[in-house]
Amino acid sequence: MCVCVSPGICCLCGPKAPVPLCRTATIWRSLSPFWGEEYTVHLPLDFHHLSFYVLDEDTVGQDDIIGKISLSREAITADPRGIDSWINLSRVDPDSEVQGEICLSVQTLEDVRGRCLHCHVLQARDLAPRDISGTSDPFARVFWGSQSLETSTIKKTRFPHWDEVLELREMPGSPSPLRVELWDWDMVGKNDFLGMVEFPPQVLQHNPPNGWFRLLPFPRAEEDSGGSLGALRLKVRLTEDSVLPSRYYQPLRELLMESVLGPAEEDAASPLAVLEELTSGDCRQELATKLVKLFLGQGLTGPFLDYLTRREVARTTDPNTLFRSNSLASKSVEQFMKLVGMPYLHEVLRPVINRVFEERKYMELDPCKMDLGRTRRISFKGAPSEEHVREVSLGLLTGYLGPIVDAIVGSVGRCPSAMRLAFKQLRQRVEERFPQAEHEDVKYLAISGFLFLRFFAPAILSPKLFDLRDQHADPQTSRSLLLLAKAVQSIGNLGQQLGQGKELWMAPLHPFLLQSISRVRDFLDQLVEVDGKEEAGGPARALVPPSMTVREGYLLKRKEEPAGLATRFAFKKRYFRLSGEMLSYSKSPEWQMRSSIPVSHIRAVERVDEGAFQLPHVMQVVTQDGAGAPHTTYLQCKNVNELNQWLSALRKASAPNPDKLASCHPGAFRSGHWTCCLQAERSASGCSRTHSAVTLGDWSDPLDPDAETQMVYRQLLLGRDRLRMKFLEDSNMDTTLEAATEQGSSAMEGACTDALARQREAAARLLKVLTDLDQAHEEFQQQEQGKVVSGPLRP
Repeated sequence: MCVCVSPGICCLCGPKAPVPLCRTATIWRSLSPFWGEEYTVHLPLDFHHLSFYVLDEDTVGQDDIIGKISLSREAITADPRGIDSWINLSRVDPDSEVQGEICLSVQTLEDVRGRCLHCHVLQARDLAPRDISGTSDPFARVFWGSQSLETSTIKKTRFPHWDEVLELREMPGSPSPLRVELWDWDMVGKNDFLGMVEFPPQVLQHNPPNGWFRLLPFPRAEEDSGGSLGALRLKVRLTEDSVLPSRYYQPLRELLMESVLGPAEEDAASPLAVLEELTSGDCRQELATKLVKLFLGQGLTGPFLDYLTRREVARTTDPNTLFRSNSLASKSVEQFMKLVGMPYLHEVLRPVINRVFEERKYMELDPCKMDLGRTRRISFKGAPSEEHVREVSLGLLTGYLGPIVDAIVGSVGRCPSAMRLAFKQLRQRVEERFPQAEHEDVKYLAISGFLFLRFFAPAILSPKLFDLRDQHADPQTSRSLLLLAKAVQSIGNLGQQLGQGKELWMAPLHPFLLQSISRVRDFLDQLVEVDGKEEAGGPARALVPPSMTVREGYLLKRKEEPAGLATRFAFKKRYFRLSGEMLSYSKSPEWQMRSSIPVSHIRAVERVDEGAFQLPHVMQVVTQDGAGAPHTTYLQCKNVNELNQWLSALRKASAPNPDKLASCHPGAFRSGHWTCCLQAERSASGCSRTHSAVTLGDWSDPLDPDAETQMVYRQLLLGRDRLRMKFLEDSNMDTTLEAATEQGSSAMEGACTDALARQREAAARLLKVLTDLDQAHEEFQQQEQGKVVSGPLRP
């Protein structure tokens, strides 16, 4: 069982199952599956609904749809916090599974016989495939009053071109609406509905339709199955914002950069201090990611993390609680490790994680969870005792833990220098705050708490969420990973909680854990032995350097112009690597002869209809060389998840390219015509819109300082009134000054006066920046609504 997500403007709903934008892992043989997967999907502004399909995966043939949930844009945005609830699945009605657009031009004319309507049906695009071939046989049916006419039927296409004018005469009576329906013609059985558009009489009279119009289903209320199909718990939040030109964010960026270079402990009015006080919950993690990327782009991640950790260290009195809460500082360091350390994590953990998945050994130390019968079926040596199962499990666990610890403690040279410098700064701040001998371990725990408890252990527990595996673990492997994660967590705690709490059954592992702790201490000492001349987080100004490999793996590439070859022989296996500069490929990873496509030449990256080559999961990379000649490379992926990941990675890498294509052909030019729209000219303009804005969010997203600053601005708006009352309007701000006067200290009085003056000045600057951005957004919205005819935004 799996779940797939289809946005309303770009899903391709097939006869049985949709082609999703993202798809969860399959949970086998379960009526109550748990995924716990999170996806960030970037969508164009004109999407109108989001559908979630629960599928029963079929290894032979097409998947079966169990049910679906469709959420409109309005439903998602009704609550600023989004949706977080159980929602009953609904049955899938074929007449509601519509997609695509139709291009019409309508005129109403009068002659001696009365009024008539000319409906020019030009073309349609991205229609739903209703036939097993992955295409349809569409025709249009036009209704006006009691009259109706039909266009011709165009066979085997989702992109029909009719260019037919249908003339209908007005009948006596009240004005009638115009309705245009699209149908898939079937020789046997009833025709399949493809969608419709309808225009009321007022529109026909005052603003006749002329252009592209989105197809809609027949109006009907979606039926709730009452839970008979099951329910799906979803947590969906839509973030929609207008990003202004970069110059409007420059003042706020300057304030952010200045705040990390000043005294952190006394700061109360800078943007970061306000954000730290305001944010909570889910928003804190997203904000931490945006801030880390924003400072990373400026080469100031080190000062930024140092600013937050200094503030948290200064207000911590009990060293045992240091960085244990989900504060902005903790979340920022955690997101920083994911952003810059994911390749390092993969290199350290992937070999052992793959072994655990492939070997599927039964391991259990908890007597309450031991299944002796299962162990007997595995061993075929009679009924073992609990002691025997414990001894075997202990050997297996240490057999996996040994290589994990060896890989971690031997990875000092592979750990990114930005992480090592950040940890060096962190250790220095902790040592300054807790210099006493009894707090000797705090400097180690501060680093291991992040590296082991928030990085290595979660990745071992949920490998799919850290891109270590494509699928979730089965229950037995999941339990083994849990035991390994618990052990790594205990090592990260330097054995401080061994023998305490409820998990005394972990005691057989304690000798191994205690032996590993001294090695971990040495590893942490070596980790911070790094040249401090270079700032942590710098000088890199891009999240992924141009030469760094963003994605790699085997794909099937279509041979150039395979004349006469059968489709299955036209695709050859090649190993692809994508960096910020180049998409290269060869016969194998070690092969010296490599071909390459410059990323700067990419003009579009799109799906290809299954019917083009009678193959699933095919995409196309449309490029243009220096001479302006277009070229299309067709690549096949092994599954829909891999397809979506490659589509997303290629679109992000080519995002800055100029002259991106607005349309392309989702088919292939074969047998003298395009398989999608049947046009006979190879140079014919594309029949489908491109989707360069549709991507998946992940750790390798390119830096976008304007979008990141916009999110920070929105969060600061939430605290604007509080900031104004605290520093500019509240007379209680003088209580500190009065207290200093009562104590008779003129020096303290002068210091407090200066500090309050600085804080008020900083608050006034921040409020002015927010006001200017507010005004810029208002003018931008007026321009979008047509209220401002001309003139640029005021700088």
